[in-house]
Amino acid sequence: MKNCVYPGSFDPITNGHIDVIKRSSGLFDKTIVAVLNNERKESFFSVSERVGFIRKATEGIPGVEVDTYDGLLADYMQKRGTHFVLRGLRAISDFEYEFQMAAVNSALYPDMETVFLMPSLQYSYLSSSIVREVGRYGGSLAGMLPECIIEEISERLKIK
Repeated sequence: MKNCVYPGSFDPITNGHIDVIKRSSGLFDKTIVAVLNNERKESFFSVSERVGFIRKATEGIPGVEVDTYDGLLADYMQKRGTHFVLRGLRAISDFEYEFQMAAVNSALYPDMETVFLMPSLQYSYLSSSIVREVGRYGGSLAGMLPECIIEEISERLKIK
């Protein structure tokens, strides 16, 4: 059985993330969407909120599990007995950082392989920070987020 871990902050999950998750379900038996709980990084949404959004948004996608982790990704992967980490690449600017992280992870856990997927072109501009910025000012999040979570996220993001 081939499983992968798709780690990230997902603050919040976007349609670009969902696109990568859907496509990974055709490549792997299980995709573990692992939400990073990094207490040193300030997130807009709590870990439990992010997990809830992801569960709701991935409900119909086969083979998806949602989990949380803190600490090193390599340690989490070893604990889960998983050898493949899935990362999305939107632009060349993402590649340098992701390449460096893949090298570090490989040094920490030599059995780890990083698999890169590019989101579909229609989502290549999306990031969680862009979604938060548009939402703060009341802009439409249609097409940026899964329909099932737009209303809840929009309400939380709006500047009061």
